[in-house]
Amino acid sequence: MELDLQQIPREKTLTKEAFLRKYFRPQKPVVIENFIEDWPAYSKWNLGYMKKVAGDKTVPLYDNRPVKHDEGFNEPHAKMKMGDYIDLLRSEPTKYRIFLWNVLKEVPELQKDFSYPDFGLRLMKGLPMLFFGGRDSYTFMHYDIDLANIFHFHFEGKKECILFPQSETKYLYKIPHSLIVREDIDFHDPNLEKWPALQNARGHIAHLEHGQVLYIPEGYWHYMRYVTPGFSMSLRAIARKPKNLGRALYNIFFMRHFDNMMRRFKGQAWIDWKNDQALIKTHRALGIS
Repeated sequence: MELDLQQIPREKTLTKEAFLRKYFRPQKPVVIENFIEDWPAYSKWNLGYMKKVAGDKTVPLYDNRPVKHDEGFNEPHAKMKMGDYIDLLRSEPTKYRIFLWNVLKEVPELQKDFSYPDFGLRLMKGLPMLFFGGRDSYTFMHYDIDLANIFHFHFEGKKECILFPQSETKYLYKIPHSLIVREDIDFHDPNLEKWPALQNARGHIAHLEHGQVLYIPEGYWHYMRYVTPGFSMSLRAIARKPKNLGRALYNIFFMRHFDNMMRRFKGQAWIDWKNDQALIKTHRALGIS
């Protein structure tokens, strides 16, 4: 058996009015195929260009190792010069990814290569973030701490994106006091005998190529796998639904601090307990023994 995933709708292009009516208000994802051809980034941005303009920058790297109690929130696993990292991406598969790399802070000149599109939402202009990955590297299934509306612009290569709305959380083996699910679930090829609740989850899938834009609605779970080496940029707008905005404030000002405190107090036992609870609570709620 496979996950129950519907192809995300694709639009050649989309006006602001159509986007708001068809996707934002009903909170549905969409891929826009032809939207940024007028950006200089569309023709300029590739791994070679990034090496040229940012090769001497030291970048934080993340891999797919399980969360450990002595690691802080979003703490990198390694650091490397961008030029060396891009050489690594091109030469061999690697699990190392760049996560939440702020364009404005690190390489301000890159801002000249793109503009902030008018989707009818107020984008956070201080937070254009870049994400890089090598072939078959991936992010764990997670949702963003601020439950933002995300516009994910992909450059070079191909990327697989699997999404679930928050309504499917009960099937995903969510880790308590966190933004992720069990890290030992391979959403690209899940073992549904080991994780039977996933058979009930209804999600979405899309494959992105250069220049395409994925809209991820507020609080959607997302798993990203780099089919080939490449990178993406995300622009975001704050959650508009009061419930999601309230959850975002809770995550930022309480949840992450509580989790870090418990890691310091209980150590690895806290992480192990949370993993056990994800399995127990999911199966108990669905009557699975």
